[in-house]
Amino acid sequence: MHKRLKIIFVMLVSLVVILSACSSDNKEEKDNNIKQSKSKNELNLSSGDDIPTMDPSLAADQVSFTTFAQTLEGLYVLDKDDKPIPGVAKDKPKKSSDGKTWTIKLRDNAKWSNGDPVTAHDFVFAWQRSVDPETAAEFAYMFENIENAKEITAGDKKPEELGVKAIDDQTLEIKLIKDVPWMESLLAFGSYMPQNEKFVKKHGDKFGTTDKTTLSNGPYKLTEWKPEDRWKLEKNEEYWDKDKVKVKEVNTKVVKNTQTAINMYQTGKLDMVGLDAQNVKKYKERKDFSTESTSGSYFFRINKEKNENLKNEDLRKAIAKSIDKKSYVDSLLNNGSKPLDTLMIKDFVKDSDDKDYTKGVKSSLNYDKGEAKKHLDKAKKDLGKDKFTIELLTYDEDESKKAGEFVKEQIEKNLPGVTLKIKQQPFKQKLALESKKDFDISFAGWFPDYPDPTTFLDLFTSDSPHNQTGYANKEYDKALEEANSDEMLKPENSDKRIKALQDAETKFLDSASISPLFQTGSARLRQPYIKNWQNHKYGGDYTLKGVEIEGAK
Repeated sequence: MHKRLKIIFVMLVSLVVILSACSSDNKEEKDNNIKQSKSKNELNLSSGDDIPTMDPSLAADQVSFTTFAQTLEGLYVLDKDDKPIPGVAKDKPKKSSDGKTWTIKLRDNAKWSNGDPVTAHDFVFAWQRSVDPETAAEFAYMFENIENAKEITAGDKKPEELGVKAIDDQTLEIKLIKDVPWMESLLAFGSYMPQNEKFVKKHGDKFGTTDKTTLSNGPYKLTEWKPEDRWKLEKNEEYWDKDKVKVKEVNTKVVKNTQTAINMYQTGKLDMVGLDAQNVKKYKERKDFSTESTSGSYFFRINKEKNENLKNEDLRKAIAKSIDKKSYVDSLLNNGSKPLDTLMIKDFVKDSDDKDYTKGVKSSLNYDKGEAKKHLDKAKKDLGKDKFTIELLTYDEDESKKAGEFVKEQIEKNLPGVTLKIKQQPFKQKLALESKKDFDISFAGWFPDYPDPTTFLDLFTSDSPHNQTGYANKEYDKALEEANSDEMLKPENSDKRIKALQDAETKFLDSASISPLFQTGSARLRQPYIKNWQNHKYGGDYTLKGVEIEGAK
């Protein structure tokens, strides 16, 4: 892989809708909202946030990418085991002897929702557009494993010099920097979706901003989109594999108020909802209750470029060590989430001896209020101050408010003289503030794009657009570059490579540029008539292609 090929999934900028409801000691009463069948063939979901964009070149968030997983289809898609399988591609790529030139044949029956054929030219146009500096795509770096991509985004070469070309309508050739083992998974990622050149140019800056200016080639098409209110997906009858699309209509409502959401579930207006800690206790005996471990990493970005005091490492470490993470997940979540002292998540990557990657990371950012106080005292002495006011940027949802209040209480109790001010912002505004580094500390999350530690570690290389902390370390950058060298990517060097990445993460964590918090889990109520629900550990959160509504016609 080229230096810093950041195959990283976007921040989970939308938390699961957190719900509350009245409890009952009567089990029959508790279960009276469970429905075993449903006659109408539609699925009703909720989201804590609206879709920011339906333009694959501009998307930089989990809501958009999860929607792409329903409305767009790349060369490959993820199966139920998160393995890449052919999508628009007919088969696996044919590789040159060095593995760096891939030739991929496309299906001749793949179509856009307007009836146009999906061709190799749609991929060439989309990828060239994404790396074009004029597009200003935040995720342009994700193409850096394709020849000339980095030079193009730097303005040193032209977009048409990107290492991808259409041999003919059904044949795509890709020239790579490295034959990385996760490249096929990357080709299933939202940024790599095709785009219809004629349609995109027709709508210009309006492309992907409304249902009328959005085009689909996946199982569903976007037919209604009311900003900050709701959106609707309908089965795409032009989709090549439409017979496997069972649910005809998917309605997603933007719901921020917890009581509103639970009431909607109780009255049949929602078919699935997430639960907070309090309601896990209330509903865990219900038949429609379920939990599962998920692959998100939540942490606080600590930005040392805006608040001068946060340039002090001891102050940053004091903050990171002052928060009781176990109490946080037990009292606020209680949904299978786990306290986390590392950036990388658990149970995701293992070495050849089946030992978890995180076991080899030495983190000094564990909860220890005594050590936190020592670091604070040293910071006060070094800075010549006894009091610090720090702003916490977070989302405008109920769960974020509760989380902010918990962290404020922990920091102000364990760090005398530190005052935390909570700043809640709507989804898009929070993203904008983070991009401008206009914050002190920011509550953030990240979901992986492929099963390798670099999906998290590349976040904090010196030139990463997601490194909004001010952290820059040449040794860290070099370690990640070497980990993705041809030699280290050889299967026989996998354990050596993992050790190098573990050491790099240890070095990064010691800077306290982030404060790790928890690995995600989820608890929900989901009506049992929903069958074949398919979640993913990376990529879009889920795919609806094979989902069925039992009893629906």
